[in-house]
Amino acid sequence: SVLDKLTNNMSTETKPEEKKEYITTKAIDTNRKFEYCIACLGAGYVGGPTMGMIALKCPEVKVIVADINPKQIQRWNSDKLPIYEPGLDEVIKSCRGRNLFFTSDVTQAIKDASMIFVSVNTPTKKYGMGAGKAADLKNWELAARHIASVANGSKIVIEKSTLPVRTAHSMLRVLHANERGIEFSVLSNPEFLAEGTAIRDLSQPDRVLIGGNRDKKIDIEAVDKLVWIYKHWVPSERILTTNLWSSELSKLVANAFLAQRVSSINSISALCEKTGAAVSEVATAIGMDKRIGNKFLNASVGFGGSCFQKDILNLVYICESLGLKEVALYWNQVIVMNNYQKERFARYVVKSLFNTIAEKRITILGFAFKKNTGDTRETASIYIAKHLLKEHAKLAIYDPQVPEDQIKYDFEKEYDALPDGYTFENRVSVYRDAYEACKDSHAVLILTEWDEFKTLDYSKIYKSMVKPAFVFDGRNILNLSKLKKIGFQVYGIGQPIQGHVQMNDEQTVLGM
Repeated sequence: SVLDKLTNNMSTETKPEEKKEYITTKAIDTNRKFEYCIACLGAGYVGGPTMGMIALKCPEVKVIVADINPKQIQRWNSDKLPIYEPGLDEVIKSCRGRNLFFTSDVTQAIKDASMIFVSVNTPTKKYGMGAGKAADLKNWELAARHIASVANGSKIVIEKSTLPVRTAHSMLRVLHANERGIEFSVLSNPEFLAEGTAIRDLSQPDRVLIGGNRDKKIDIEAVDKLVWIYKHWVPSERILTTNLWSSELSKLVANAFLAQRVSSINSISALCEKTGAAVSEVATAIGMDKRIGNKFLNASVGFGGSCFQKDILNLVYICESLGLKEVALYWNQVIVMNNYQKERFARYVVKSLFNTIAEKRITILGFAFKKNTGDTRETASIYIAKHLLKEHAKLAIYDPQVPEDQIKYDFEKEYDALPDGYTFENRVSVYRDAYEACKDSHAVLILTEWDEFKTLDYSKIYKSMVKPAFVFDGRNILNLSKLKKIGFQVYGIGQPIQGHVQMNDEQTVLGM
């Protein structure tokens, strides 16, 4: 997996009797001297691109990205990187072997570096206390214990993973429990990357947030050193320093506010469909208000990705744990609305296809949670597919970036999306061509806003489909009027639908 897991009791890596062969980027100039050395534990969606940008902007700094998954490191050292992100290839390949190195030797990376970013996976817990809401900090604690056990001197340890507020305090206790009296400073430097625009977000960030204590010299120097790194390309006015707790909480709150906007406009999309209003027009109207702005006002089948749901659930759990019941309920409603939007979309598909989709072929265009990424974590597509499979549909899936083995893994293991008695092979077909995926289907569902879906030949698709042919645009990227002229039965999120309340009816909304 790409998820940077530092598991399997990492302390066993240091046993002298074990001789492991590690994978490390070959240096182009073995005699080169560097002014400073940083390492990142975790070679995933955050660690890889972030360290690549630091290496690009700080040529005098040696940057080491370490992960215990050798296959992951092999892919970072290959021509085909483990993640798809526009612009990432150019960044990595311009620095790799010069001042950017990928290695499976985590212990040596810790020893070589003065500053260590920890970017391991912190998923929602699936067991024990807080299951379903709290962040699982097992990987973070294992990383901290490994740093403490092999560090050869004072280190700056930086929280890059999204963590609950006051995690830094716990990590400091773990780090300072070492028996050699080594001092550590822990900083919080949360990432604010959006997949699909991560390289742009890294090169031109809205802000860089650095949280640290200011009561000890070692902590003051640690903050100043991290500021020095970012000042290589980020203007000083965009570098914000706060205390640790403010920094940790800010990341959760930022994602909660963004997700809240998505759920807000999605709730209005349901109202638009009933009243004859168009959600796109409503969004434009309110977005012109400078107090509101026009970002994150695109109605859709719902948000996905690794951060929004996880961080809101974490926020809900923290509020519940601190006795803030009303606050917890408020933020939990963002998740409730997101789930409602996906269920509502799936129900409308079934209703439109004459209340039965049993054994009907349904095409899903788009499986990534958003365009310009191959990430499928919490994608709306898997949840909608799950609803359709419960109605005994047969699915044909096409996505330009998500490989079939990832789709199969999501259905069979990660999301348990197959009803009892069904297998992936007899219910789901994955295609590398959109036209083949649409052939002989009763309906086409647009679930990811890939640009290529806007330019498909829908006349050709219509001719190959079972009639009546349906298009359900879950991202509002198609011209529904043109599709109707071709012959399609169409549906768009938040667009007026047949049977909506007519304002010139005798019984208006106000009179109901």
